[in-house]
Amino acid sequence: MKKVLIILLVAFIMIQFFQIDKVNPATNDGMDFIKIKNTPEPIANIIRNSCYDCHSNETKYPAYSYIQPAGWLLKSHIDEARLELNFSTFATYDSKRQIHKLEEAAEYVEQKKMPLESYTLGHPDAKLTDEQRKQLVDYFRMVQKQIQQANAL
Repeated sequence: MKKVLIILLVAFIMIQFFQIDKVNPATNDGMDFIKIKNTPEPIANIIRNSCYDCHSNETKYPAYSYIQPAGWLLKSHIDEARLELNFSTFATYDSKRQIHKLEEAAEYVEQKKMPLESYTLGHPDAKLTDEQRKQLVDYFRMVQKQIQQANAL
């Protein structure tokens, strides 16, 4: 039993040498959702506070990201979230994709699937009130309609 514990401890120490890359991709205000859609500051604050850590190139890595394997799991989660929706590169999406992503975002927020509970446990200030959820859903749907109308012309 003692040998097993020593082996586990050594393995745990060894994996600490394999840190994740915490360098965020460059940002460009001309591609950022909040900037290009002239998002009102109260809504922008909600989005930054509850969405941007995973769904943008502005991730603020917490202290536990330096402890493996937690860091690996976190990085995998962030990479997947950015692939699904990246507010920092929103302008690069074609109109059809922008409409679809906003539709999904509104649904996920409304159904309380976002932000993830696992995220809000470590970031309680990111937890949305019912009023904030409504504001976010209404805003996403409004922007979605604006894009649809602009493309109907």
